[in-house]
Amino acid sequence: QHRAALHLTTKMVDIVYVYQRKRRDFGRHGYFSDRNAELIVDITPDESQKEMYIERDSAENAVQNTKEFSEHEVNTERFETSTTGINHTEGGWPKDVDPNEVEHVMRYRKKIEKDESYVQAILHLGATVEHCIKQNNAIDIYEDYFPASTSDLVLEPPSARTINVYKDPNAIKRAATSISWYPDGARKLAVAYSVTKFQGSPDNVSLNSYIWDIESPTTPEHTLTPSSPLVSLEYNPKDVHVLVGGQYNGQVAVWDLRRGMRPVELSTIEKSHRDPVFKTRFLQSKTGTECFSCSTDGQVLWWDIRNMAEPTETLLVDVDKSGRGLGCCALEFEGTMPTKFMVGTEQGSVVAGNRKAKNPGERIVATYPAHVGPVYALERNPFFTKFFLSVGDWTARVWCEDIRESPIISTPPSRSYLTDGCWSPTRPGVFCTSRSDGYLDVWDILFHRTSPTLSVQVCESPISSLRMQEQGRYVACGAEDGSVTLLELGEGLHRLAPSEKPAVSAALDRDTAREKLLISRMREIALNQKQERARSAKRDEPAEDTPEEEALKAAEEAFFSALDDTKQKRPVAVAEEKQESSAPAAAAAAEAEADEPDAEADE
Repeated sequence: QHRAALHLTTKMVDIVYVYQRKRRDFGRHGYFSDRNAELIVDITPDESQKEMYIERDSAENAVQNTKEFSEHEVNTERFETSTTGINHTEGGWPKDVDPNEVEHVMRYRKKIEKDESYVQAILHLGATVEHCIKQNNAIDIYEDYFPASTSDLVLEPPSARTINVYKDPNAIKRAATSISWYPDGARKLAVAYSVTKFQGSPDNVSLNSYIWDIESPTTPEHTLTPSSPLVSLEYNPKDVHVLVGGQYNGQVAVWDLRRGMRPVELSTIEKSHRDPVFKTRFLQSKTGTECFSCSTDGQVLWWDIRNMAEPTETLLVDVDKSGRGLGCCALEFEGTMPTKFMVGTEQGSVVAGNRKAKNPGERIVATYPAHVGPVYALERNPFFTKFFLSVGDWTARVWCEDIRESPIISTPPSRSYLTDGCWSPTRPGVFCTSRSDGYLDVWDILFHRTSPTLSVQVCESPISSLRMQEQGRYVACGAEDGSVTLLELGEGLHRLAPSEKPAVSAALDRDTAREKLLISRMREIALNQKQERARSAKRDEPAEDTPEEEALKAAEEAFFSALDDTKQKRPVAVAEEKQESSAPAAAAAAEAEADEPDAEADE
C-alpha cells in the first residue's frame, strides 16, 4: 500500500487529510456517476457595491474564428531537367575472369559447379521451386472466373482540356505546318515551322524547327536547323533518333539527333522537288530507311535516307496523260499494304497508286473526285484499311476503295474552311477535323453524322496542322500564330467499347452497300436516258435504207409510175371510145333531119 498526506495551511487552521490506495490501482481511469445537485456556496448581492460601478455604453466587436492569411504571388524560375544515360556492362565476375571470353566463363562455371556449397544450394532451392511448381499446377492463377462479364463503361459527356501550349520562341511568329509524335510513347513533339505564303516571308525570319518535351513548354529540347524552312517533318518509327523533313525549297533533309542539329543527309537541289515539300512519310521496309515525299510540282519521289544524292523512284501524277502533273499536298501509306499509296492533289482529287506496277502507265490505279478544293488530309482507317478519310474545302468525307464515284459518308458543310484531319488510333468510328476559325471538331459516326460530337475552340488563329497520339488520348494542334496546343480528350472519346469495332464495321458495310445500290440505279437511269435520246434522234433524222428496202422502194416507184402512165393514157382512150360510139347516132340524126322535108312535102 501507498500512503500520501495532503496539508492545507491557512492563516487560521491547518487541515490534514490522509488517503491510501493500493499500488495496483495507480493509473486507472476514474469513474463518474450521477447524483443530485448540492449547494456549496450562496453569496447574496451587496447593494452598496452597485454605487461604485458605472454602466458602460454598448459596443460591438466582431471576431473571426480563423487565422488571418496574407496572399503573395511570385514568379519562380522553372526547374529544367535533362535526361542522361549510361552504358551497363555485365558484372559480378571475379577480376581474373573476363566475361567476354567463352573459355574463361566455361572454366569458372565448371569450378563453381564442383563446389559442395553450390550443390547444397541447388538442392535446397530445388525443393522450393518444386513446391511452387506443384502449387501452380494445383491452382490456375490465370483462370478467368468471369469470362462473360464486361466492365461497365462510365458514360461521361465528351470533353477536352488543354494540357500545355508550346509557342514559337522566335520574335517573328511562323505557322506550325507539321507535327509528328515521338514513336516510343507520348513524351515529345517534333514541330516544323515555316511561312508558306508565297513571297510572304519577312526578312530575318528564323529557319529553325523544334522538338518539344510535353512537360516543358517553355524551352524546346532539341533544335533542328535546316537550309530552308521546314514544311513537313516526320519521325522514323524504327529509329527514334532519326527524322526526315521536307523543305520550302524542295529539298528533303534527314536528321540524326545523336549527331547534332544540322542535317546529316540532304538531297541535291537538281534531283529534288521544284516546289515546297508538303508531305513526307516513312515506308514499311526491312532497313527502315525508305521514305517518300510529294510536292505541288506534281511529283512523288522515293528516297533511301542512307544516300540522298538522287531518288530511287519517281512518279509524275499525270492522270489525263497531258504531260503536266497534278499538284500534290497530301500523302497516305499503310504499312499493311506496302505496295499501295494514295495522293491528295490541289485540284481536289485523290489518286490511288501501286508502286510495283508492271509498267509506269499502270502505277496510277484509280481517281476519286473528292473535293472542290485542295485535299489537305488523307488517311486510312487504322482498323478497316479499305476505308479512308479525306479532308478538304468545307467537308470531311469517308470513302471506300471499291466506290470511285461518291463517298459513303460526308459531313455537313462547315462555315469555315477545313485545314486538317485524322482518325483516332483507338476508336474505329472517331475522327478529328480542324477549321480555319480555330475550332477542333471530334466526330463519331456511330452516334452523330450531322453534327460533331465535340467542338472546342483551341485558339483564335486558324489551325494549320493536327496530329493524334498513338494511344488516342492526346491531340496536338498547330496554329498559324506559331502555337502548338496539347489537348487531352475525355475517356469516352479514346476508350474502345467492347462491341464498338463490329458495330462500326457493320455500319461502314451498310453504307457501302447503300451507295453501290444508288450508283447502280443512277447508271441505269443514265443509260435509259441515253437510249431515249438516241431513239428520238433516230426518229428525227432520215434513216439509211438497206438493199432490201431499196429494192422494195424501187418496185414501188415503178408500180406508181406505171400507174401514172396508165392514168394519163386512159382519158384519150375514153375520148376515142366516146367519139366512136357517138358517130352512128349522129348519122341517124342526120338522116332523120333529111327525111323531114320529104315528109313535109308529101303532106
